[in-house]
Parts: sequence; structure tokens; C-alpha cells
Amino acid sequence: MSFQLPDLPYAHNALEPNIDARTMEIHHGKHHAGYTANLNKAIEGTDMDGKSIEDLLAKHTDNNAVRNNGGGYYNHDLFWKVMSPNGGGTPSGELASAIDTAFGSFDKFKEAFAAAAATRFGSGWAWLCVHKGGKVEVCSTPNQDNPLMPNTGCGGFPILGIDVWEHAYYLNYQNRRPDYISAFFNVINWDEVAKRYASGK
Repeated sequence: MSFQLPDLPYAHNALEPNIDARTMEIHHGKHHAGYTANLNKAIEGTDMDGKSIEDLLAKHTDNNAVRNNGGGYYNHDLFWKVMSPNGGGTPSGELASAIDTAFGSFDKFKEAFAAAAATRFGSGWAWLCVHKGGKVEVCSTPNQDNPLMPNTGCGGFPILGIDVWEHAYYLNYQNRRPDYISAFFNVINWDEVAKRYASGK
């Protein structure tokens, strides 16, 4: 069974002005599509064929093609879902309480998340993760690594992620990564993040 490129849950231009349509077209239609195709090539005809993406990332990251392309496939699927044209604002309920407990306030969380994204050298991701019991933490990983992989220094279940590869922002923001990170907060789909929090805690 091969993996399929998931559809975007909104139009390419739906996140403007925060993320422009051309960036979304290239990011989804070229980059995410490429990771999907290369993941399928990497597992075709092997005992990994038919396994879930979560299983591949947890147990087969010694295979660099699976690590890089499987990570790219999973990370981008999460990325599209945790953004929305109606996003922004603040979380509520249990997720908001967990963020306040871990960071002191939502603003302190934003500072920690933005710092993790801005200081990730080169390409990678920043994450908000939940551990069993409900505790949340911010961390970052290089390249297409994510918290589901062993020994990344970033544990737990990922509930929010921001792509800080240059292809995610360079057409609009050039080298101004902090501006892109700031704009990302305007499109976060906190309802989706809360669902992931509930399923991962």
C-alpha cells in the first residue's frame, strides 16, 4: 500500500497575507509531493511496505530515505492541518491550562516556541509536544526529523509544528524567518491542536 499526497484542507491562497498562494502551491505540490513519492520508492518491495507512517518513523529511521522522506510526509501532513484561514487567537480548555502550567502564560509559550523556531540552525522544525499525563513542551528537530523518531532529543507526541525550511517562507519573507514565525501565529488552528493534545496525552 503506497502513501498518497493528502489534499490541502483549504485553497492555496486561503492563508494570505500570512502565507502566500505561490509558496503554498510549491510547498504542497512539489515538496510534499516529492517526499510522498520518494517515501513510496524507499519502501516498495520491502517488509516496510504496508506499515503505518507512525510505525516507520518509530522503528525504521536507520534507513535514511525513510527517515527523510517519511518525516517529510508526516510533518507536512500535520503542518497543513494545524493551520486554518480562521486560525489565530489563543487555545482554550485543557490545552490552554497545560500551556499555562508549563510556560506560565500563553505569551511565554509564544516566546519559547518562536525562539525554538528562530534558533534552529539551517533547516528543521519547532514543535509543541504532549507527554502522557498531559504535560507539554517545546523543542526543535533538524531536517525532517520529528518527535516520533527515537533519539531526537524531542519526545512526546507532536501537536503543533512549524516548518522552518527556507522553502516554507523564502518567496515572501526572504531571510526574515522571525517575521514568518510571527505570521504563523495568525493561522494556527487551535481546535486541531487541541484534538491532537487530547489524543496524545
